[in-house]
Amino acid sequence: MLSQGRLYIDGKLRDAAGGATYDVVGPWTGAVVGLAADGSVADMDEAIAAARRAFDESDWPANGALRHDLLARFSEQLRVNQDRLIELARIEGGGALGAAYGPLVAFPVDYSAKLLELYNSLEWEKDMGTAEFWGATSDRIVVKEPAGVVGAITPWNVPLYIGIGKVLPALLVGCTVVLKAAPETPLINALLGEIAHGLGFPPGVFNVVTAKDPVTIGEMLVTDPRVDLISFTGSTAVGKRIMAQGAPTLKRLFLELGGKSATIVMEDVEDYAAVVARSIVCFHAGQGCAYPTRLLVPRSRYDEALAVLEQAYAGYAGEWGKFDEITNIMGPVISARQRDRVMNHIRIGQEEGARLLAGGSAPSDRGGGFFVEPTCFVDVTSDMQIAQEEIFGPVLVVIPFEDDDDVVRIANDSVYGLSGSVQAGTRERALAIARRIRTGTVNVNGGMSISADLPFGGYKQSGVGKEWGSDGFDEYLETKAIGIGRKL
Repeated sequence: MLSQGRLYIDGKLRDAAGGATYDVVGPWTGAVVGLAADGSVADMDEAIAAARRAFDESDWPANGALRHDLLARFSEQLRVNQDRLIELARIEGGGALGAAYGPLVAFPVDYSAKLLELYNSLEWEKDMGTAEFWGATSDRIVVKEPAGVVGAITPWNVPLYIGIGKVLPALLVGCTVVLKAAPETPLINALLGEIAHGLGFPPGVFNVVTAKDPVTIGEMLVTDPRVDLISFTGSTAVGKRIMAQGAPTLKRLFLELGGKSATIVMEDVEDYAAVVARSIVCFHAGQGCAYPTRLLVPRSRYDEALAVLEQAYAGYAGEWGKFDEITNIMGPVISARQRDRVMNHIRIGQEEGARLLAGGSAPSDRGGGFFVEPTCFVDVTSDMQIAQEEIFGPVLVVIPFEDDDDVVRIANDSVYGLSGSVQAGTRERALAIARRIRTGTVNVNGGMSISADLPFGGYKQSGVGKEWGSDGFDEYLETKAIGIGRKL
């Protein structure tokens, strides 16, 4: 059993009101693996009040040296606790070992140090010179100030990665934070509160609340007038609800939402077979908002692509789902509910007339865990439900295209616009196509557009705003213009 998760509110590690807890179910086994504090409305009210006091009454917003020192030590403690974080990402979150030593844990631990470097380069004040307007001569400056109390709501798929991307920039610039964890992954979030407590964070600047109910305390954050800003990562449907609920208090919103990203492989790409084979959806069981789950291949080489994929999936069939294998990057999906949701999409794809090239089942020979086979649909058209909806599971759909204009049309035929990739025979052709794709990030010819110093966020219904990079700090800052009169 994992250690019990507790709340971290107003500088104290404590149980939920009345000592309420709930079971944490492990995706690998389907069995209870730990207990988490089941936070109540009263607990969330206390966390919001503490964050409000810390912002309004303490020197946290103004004391940049204190913030940097504490968060540098917080970053160091993430590295010290990396083994514990990996254990939680695997047992609680269903992460494969190879995935944990990547985006699930190792990357955000490394990225935390990079965020500190980026913070040091922020421009807090800008001299805009002197100007005369309407009879007044003014010296003008533009200053940046922390936005206030931040409600950070994180998902279950990569909770540490997304939590670090929200919490560290917000705290570094002087905001105070209430972190609301996804019900499925409370323990890895609770560990962040434990680390902050061990470092002696000032009361109220950082608070962590966990709860079994996925709605009630999250909606408190969104609707409470004491909260100035909501940073949410999750589904587009929930993002729309947050936008509506935040409207009465005109909250600032950062929303990183769903995706149905496309991998584009042009007919002139070098090593066509290898590029196509690498497009199978398996990493973290496809549970990534930016994961390209549509593969667009030229009709002139469509049959070749299908042969390559059939072989690739057959070769991978015995490689996934190994708990202790360092090269394994695919485990179960997060829950029975998510497994059933993915399987329903697979059923819909078959009913729509797409052909199942590989996978398609929830194997029962792996114990009580929530497993779905790596699955591939071919003969898919862009109007099919499986080509339009985010499945959030290990399901790839393959769509043929005619030429450059056709592939751009298909890639953009989506309500989403989060990520994607383009592979072509020349840099110039790939980049020309990438520039026409309506997404927030694009990988070109094997490049990587996601890292701590680059902005991440989507177009269209994939969200509002950017995370990471200097843009990620700006989400938590207000801009003030000041004009100072000159006596002539």
